[in-house]
This record gives sequence, structure tokens and C-alpha cells, in this order.
Amino acid sequence: MASIVVPSFRGADRLPKLLDSLAAQDAAPSFEVIVVVDGVDDGSVALLENESRLDARSIVFPENRGRVAALNAGFEAARGDVLIRCDDDLVPRPDYVSAHVNSHRDGPGGVIGLYLNEYSTTPYAEVYGKDADERFRRDAYGSAPSMAWRYWAGNCSITRAIWDSVGPYDPEYRLYGWEDVDYGYRIREAGFEVRLAPELETPHRVAAVTTAIRARRASHSGAARRLFERKHPQAGLPDAIPGWSLWNALVRGLSRIPLKPARLGGAVDVLLRFLPRGVGRKVVALSVESAALGGYRSPHSAKERF
Repeated sequence: MASIVVPSFRGADRLPKLLDSLAAQDAAPSFEVIVVVDGVDDGSVALLENESRLDARSIVFPENRGRVAALNAGFEAARGDVLIRCDDDLVPRPDYVSAHVNSHRDGPGGVIGLYLNEYSTTPYAEVYGKDADERFRRDAYGSAPSMAWRYWAGNCSITRAIWDSVGPYDPEYRLYGWEDVDYGYRIREAGFEVRLAPELETPHRVAAVTTAIRARRASHSGAARRLFERKHPQAGLPDAIPGWSLWNALVRGLSRIPLKPARLGGAVDVLLRFLPRGVGRKVVALSVESAALGGYRSPHSAKERF
């Protein structure tokens, strides 16, 4: 049996498509679906109570506790031998469950399926988001197998043996990002293989559809990276502070200006309507990269800069 754990915050609009996809699995092994409603019941609980096609249940937090708490509660309640993390904005293909389960036939390990990001039509998506997504997947598949843990995210699975050995996600990660990378690294450090599985690429309805959202998340991710480095100084990540070049000097300089990333990103989104495509791509990249570096340099202010 497999368990699918879905952390969800205000997900009532996203969950129907996910549940429809899970109900349409072809020749899947038996599985349960556990949706952890993180503090805001916007109709998600009723949606799950009325779901008759699946073995689905909810865990409801009385207040927002964050993604790490949601993941841990879901995995702790799971009954399956294969534990699948599935974000509520994924659209699994018909062989999703069977592919995750089959990927563990040879023994315990961590398996990652990359996102196939689907963007709504926005200036950000057209000049930056779609190209960045393609580069990300190309770089991921071209990376050394020993570094696959860096891509642990919202479409992954482990065996119960790994959960029992590695334990829960780390609750110190409270802002956006790196709780997943931390978990992937801990799997590897525990002596298990972590690998990318191209057959598990899954459509993903992207939430970061503007520069404002992307820059805000980059700031939080930069701050969370600092926490990861403190916990795992031996991990061998490339330097977060970019080397010297004209471009990097611009990134470094902008990262020191106390601007709210979302406000700067919002201004960029307005400019994208008027800028040539190539120029717009550079302006978005500058906004995102400087936000990430700013969050890294001042992790304690990242929340205030949200």
C-alpha cells in the first residue's frame, strides 16, 4: 500500500483537479490520500468528506502551522509502505502512483520527479518563467548523481524504512524553501540513494506567476539557505555570494538596498509591459537574484521584507 501526503493551505480551488487525477490512476496499487489542511478550511474538508472515489481523509490544523508541520503530521499518520509527497497544485498522470511504487522495488531510497511547470499567461512567464523552468530541468538532469538531493521538492517518495531512519522534516524551517533540500540531504547522509526519475515528471500549476511573487519567494529561500548551511556545512554547495563580474556587481549592489522584494518585483511587472523581451528577462533576473542574495545576507529581516 502507498500513502500520498498532500500539504494544503487554502487549496480548495486546487484540490479538485488533484483528486480527479488521483481517481483516474491506471492499474495503481492500493493507496490512501491524506490531505493536511493547514489552518484555513476554505471548503477543503467538505470536499474531502464528499470524495467517494478515493480512500481520502483530512487532518485539520486549527491554526496555520506551516508546510513542515503539515508534512510531518501527514507522514506520521500514513499507513503505507511507500510514502509519496504530492503538493496540491500537481496534476498527476495516470501512472503516477504505480511509477512511484515501482521506483522502490530494488530497495529503500529517495525518488524525485521534477515539475513540468504550467504557467498562466503573464509577462513574467513569457519573458522569464518558462525559460527558467527549462534551464532548471536541464541543469538538474545534467548534475552529478551525488547531488540529486538538491532537487528534493513537492513530488517525491520514500519507503517507510527511510522515514523511520531519517525522521521528520526539520521544524526550524519556517519560511519558504529548503526544508525539502534539507530532507533530501539527510536521506543521502543516512546512506540511502537519492535519484531523479524522469518518468515521474509531473505537470505543476505554478503559483509564482509574477516577478513580485518570485522575488518574495527568492528572499525567503535565501534566508532558509543560510539555515541549511549552518546545519550542514559539509554539504558542498556552491558559494551563495556570486563572484565578481559586472552582472554580479549589480546583483550585489541591489541586494544591499532595503527594498521589499515584492514591491520591487511589482514595479518590474509593470515595466515588463513596455520593455523588449531580452531586456525584460534581464530585469526580472536581477530582481530575483538580488532578492535571494538579500535574504541570504539578512536572514532575520527576510520575514519583514516579505
